[in-house]
Amino acid sequence: MEQTDGVYIMRVASMLTGMHPQTLRKYERVGLLEPSRCKKLRMYSDEDISRLKIIKHLVDDLGLNIAGVRIALKVHETVLIIKDQLRSVDLSPSRRKQLLKSLDDSLSIFGTMLGQESQEFDLVSANMNKHKN
Repeated sequence: MEQTDGVYIMRVASMLTGMHPQTLRKYERVGLLEPSRCKKLRMYSDEDISRLKIIKHLVDDLGLNIAGVRIALKVHETVLIIKDQLRSVDLSPSRRKQLLKSLDDSLSIFGTMLGQESQEFDLVSANMNKHKN
């Protein structure tokens, strides 16, 4: 993942997310995030911290296992990709607007379902959109 404004070493990322450093290593090992590295140090961006907070909520509050977290994050990412593709497809303006509104509604419902009406969900969504453009 590309880094954004903040860059934090593992100890700080652990404190910001309330996760044990070993948990952060595990989530990296299973592919849920990929912090950048400076020499041997893992460097967590603001986007990584937000993603970790979402993962923590999915695991701790909703009881999802790693496979469930992976699916939830992939569904969200897929909806964002479809939304971006719809913007470039040759559709009538009214149909495009209708489809984009439907996707926005779905993302909103998904965010509410996950309990992520907060900035973390929005930050990850915004960064995914930014990286796609």
